[in-house]
Amino acid sequence: MSEAATLSVRRLLYFADPMCSWCWGFSPVIANIAAACAGLVPIRLCVGGLRAGETKPMDGRSGAYIRHHWEEVAAATGQPFDFRFFERERFVYDTEPACRAAVAIRNLAPEASLQYLAAVQRAFYAENRDVTQEDALADIAAAFVDPEDFRVVFNAAEVHEATQADFRLVQGLGIQGFPTVLLQDGQRLAALTAGWQPFDALAEPLNAWLAGVGE
Repeated sequence: MSEAATLSVRRLLYFADPMCSWCWGFSPVIANIAAACAGLVPIRLCVGGLRAGETKPMDGRSGAYIRHHWEEVAAATGQPFDFRFFERERFVYDTEPACRAAVAIRNLAPEASLQYLAAVQRAFYAENRDVTQEDALADIAAAFVDPEDFRVVFNAAEVHEATQADFRLVQGLGIQGFPTVLLQDGQRLAALTAGWQPFDALAEPLNAWLAGVGE
């Protein structure tokens, strides 16, 4: 059984990948969701592994595909993008290191999980930083934890395995894309959203769930 199906807890599960453009578009929305949940229920960030383990460098075709998504997200959400990214040569779009970095922060400072995710997203999408690299991820982590502690945890076998466990959880729950937000009541899971939506569209069902309506 998956972790989400076996724990008798009430919480919100946020499935995202730090290098998913729609998750970057969702960043202000999850911040509003977190504010609504503060003091009521915890939020657990689960990383998705969008392109985890990718080894093939981005070429013109894949770059055009990704750029189209970035343009679509920018238009829909107003989030900033630095399109100089597409001037990179032979960039390998491997999302595993950024996912693992988020898991490392979740272990070191769980209260900073969403803030670190947002910082990595901003660094990648708005500042054209290479968040596939440990040095960049550690530099971003320095705002939240000791960067040397981060490096140790980031490279720990346990965090490698915990990251893979998140990927397996995504597959086990049949999640098809990111962002996805699930509301967990013990063994019951309900989707708040599967895909980007503005906070205004989510506030009413979220607040009803937080108030215990329907229980």
